Formats: sequence, C-alpha cells, structure tokens
Amino acid sequence: MTTVAHDAEHAALPAPGKLAEYRTERDLLGAVEIPADTLWGVHTFRALQNFPISGTPIGSFGALVNALVTVKRAAARANHALGYLDTKRAQAIEDACSAILSDRRYHSHFVVDAMQGGAGTSSNMNTNEVIANVALKILGEAPGTYAVLHPNDHVNMAQSTNDVYPTALRLGLMQAVKPLLEALKALAEAFAERADIFGQILKVGRTQLRDAVPMTLGQEFRAFQHTIENEISSLDNSLSMFLQVNLGGTAIGTGLNTDTRYRDAVIAELRVLTGQKIESVPDLIEATSDVGAFVSFSGHLKRLALKLSKISSDLRLLSSGPRAGLGEITLPAVQAGSSIMPGKVNPVIPEAVNQVAYLVAGYDTTVTLCADGGQLQLNPFEPMIGYCLYSSLTILHSAVNVLASRCVSGISANIVQCQYLSERSIGLVTALVPVLGYDTCSAIARRALTENRTVKELVHAEGLLPDDQLEALLRPEALTRPNL
Repeated sequence: MTTVAHDAEHAALPAPGKLAEYRTERDLLGAVEIPADTLWGVHTFRALQNFPISGTPIGSFGALVNALVTVKRAAARANHALGYLDTKRAQAIEDACSAILSDRRYHSHFVVDAMQGGAGTSSNMNTNEVIANVALKILGEAPGTYAVLHPNDHVNMAQSTNDVYPTALRLGLMQAVKPLLEALKALAEAFAERADIFGQILKVGRTQLRDAVPMTLGQEFRAFQHTIENEISSLDNSLSMFLQVNLGGTAIGTGLNTDTRYRDAVIAELRVLTGQKIESVPDLIEATSDVGAFVSFSGHLKRLALKLSKISSDLRLLSSGPRAGLGEITLPAVQAGSSIMPGKVNPVIPEAVNQVAYLVAGYDTTVTLCADGGQLQLNPFEPMIGYCLYSSLTILHSAVNVLASRCVSGISANIVQCQYLSERSIGLVTALVPVLGYDTCSAIARRALTENRTVKELVHAEGLLPDDQLEALLRPEALTRPNL
C-alpha cells in the first residue's frame, strides 16, 4: 500500500513518538493508506501523485474553492427538497459547507494542483471528499466512514464534474474580480488627484515620439484616469456572461441521473446562495463543451493589462532622465536603482506593471489555445483556463495596488522642465496655421529648427503678427482648450 503524509492545518497528525494512524480507502485502482484524520481521500491522493505540476493548489484560489462549495451546497438543498437526500445527510452537508465557507483555514485541504488533466475531476473530487469528511466529523463519525455519508453518492448527487466545475469557475470569477475592481477605482482616483494638481501646467504633447501640439500635464493624467474608468466599466459589464450556467446537465448536458425538476431547483438555490441572477443556459449540451465566456473574459483582462502597460510605459518616458531624458515628471524614489551607479533611481513600479501585463497577455494566449483544444461534448482544458484567469486576476490586483500606492499617488511635476520644453516646441506653430497659413508656418518651423530659435521669437522678429494677437494665440488656454 502507498502512504501519503499530510500536514495541512486541520489534519490531526499523530504526536511525535507515537505510531501514525491511517485509514484505508479504495478506488478502482486499489487501496491506499491515508492519515486517519485527513479531510481528503483516495481520489485526491491520486491527483497529488499525478499532477505535481505548478505547485499551486486550488486552495490558493479562494474564490474558486468557495464557488465549488456553494455549488455543492445548492445541490444538497435541491436534492433534499426533491426527496432524494435525507434530512440528516442534507443538514450535515449544509453545515460542512457553511464551516468551509466561513473559515479559510479549510482551504488548505483543497490540495490538488490547479494544473491537472481530467477536465476538473480532481478538483471536484477533492471538494466532494473534504465536504464529506467535514460532514462526517459533524455527525460524530471518523473521516472515511463513507457508509454513513459518501463523497460521490451524497455530496456529488445529481452532479458531474462537467457541470459542477464550469459553473464554479463562473461563480468564482464573479467574486474574484471584485478586489481588482476596487483596486482599479483607487488607481483612477489617484490619477484624478494628480490631474487636479497638474491642471495648469503647460507641456508638450507628443505623437509618434515627436513634438506635437501643447497640452497640460493635467489633461495627460486625466486621460489616464478615464482610461482606467473605462476599463472598470468594461470589466464589470463583462461579468454578465457568467450568469448563465450548465448546472443540471451532468456529464454531457443530457441531465442523466437527475430528476426532471432538479435543474430548476438547483438553479433556484444558487440564486439564493449567491444573490446573483443565475439562470440555466438554453442548450445544456452546447454549453457543456463551450468555453466562449472564458475566452471573452480573458480578452477583457488582456485589454486591461495592455492599457496598464501603456500607461506605465508613458510614466517611464515622462520621467526619463533625470537630466538626459524628458524629465517632465518625477516618480517616487522607492529603492536604489543600481549596485554600481550611486544615486541612480529606476522606475521599478511601472516596470513591474509592464511585466505583469506581458504575463496576462501570455495567459490569454493559453486560454485561447485551450478553447481551441476542446473536442466533441467537452473541453478537457478548463482547469488550465481557470488557472490562467484566476492567476491573471491575482497578479493584476497586486500590480494595480502598487501602481496606485507606490507610484501614482507620489508623482510630482517638474514645472520648469515642462515650461522650457513647451516654449521651445515647434508644435506651437500649429496654433498659427489658421492665421498665417500652412506654408508660412512650415517655413517658420524649418527656421526654428535650423536656427535653434523659438516659434514665438521668429514670428515676432519677422513682424508676421501684432504682439497682442500673437500673445492671444499662444495663451495656454487657447492652446489647450481652443473651444472655450
């Protein structure tokens, strides 16, 4: 027999010096010995042997664990209401689910690797076993006493991995995105605060890394704010895709082994438990093999990531220098930048956000390939889809937090540098085109570059415009808000 040790917080391991106590569990491959008080069982044991892949257990994704447990809770309620699950077992399952949902320490027993074969069967069985063994303890029974309450026959009643797992992925993602949305709101507020402070600082606008027309630094930061706010709205609206679930379809969507009333009953229970307007999909067979909602959501995360990356790259450019670059803003100095160059400070926070964005884009590519890899009535790659989506949410949340708190909120403007560059910008001549014409302004621009003079200086020297008109045309308000 094979023996597996388990050191999770809730497992009652034998005291030092005492003989270990084990229980024997069996599956179609044979018998294994497991520490007696371990809350998972033989199917989880097999998965631990088979999938030492990422080192990230599903318990690391708390929203997914809670969603799996919530699905089991809804199923137990529906099966009890329909008369298939007796009151004693139904209540024990209910109490076990409540305990797991209220105490995150139980997540340490959800030990199977998030990267796994089997379309999520290992995650589903890990959940069934933990709930069953917690319920058995509640009933005063030892873990593994499955004649009293069985992981498959009772906890998994009227279910299949193929409807439980995709339903849980959806419910979990709706919860897991909430911390990211809150972090994004804080980031938008940080940009808004900087925009207010920088509102009157004139600077050079740039297109294709070349001098363009003037703007204010406040306008630039206001655009960052609005970009983030747009992504908040887009991401929030995308969650409606997850309200339709295939629970009740069991293996391939035909609803085998369920009462005809079960589908409506379990969906109704999910609505109560989640407070969400969950509904059943129109075609269970189609939905069981379809992962389109995950592909779309992954695309939203990639879009957000790339927007964050673009903003971070802009912050790096605007702060480049401090003396040999643009140097229009100064980022907070959060750490020494070099082991050899004293005094050097690098834009490490935006750099970190760039790298997170690249990883999220890579996760999106993986989700795309997983979606393409499904065959016939099931996509077996949903665990990898789940890993990518939950990982993206986790790292984006962290990256947004540090960008707001460790970078944006402490950015200062280099007013002198902004003024110097804006006064010498050739782009100023664009404001004179309606009065002097394109060809005249082109000649002024060429001379300004060749002679290293300012546009204003040349126009004044050549007497092309009265001074008062020139001053009016080049006022900051006229340059940055011409329609006011």
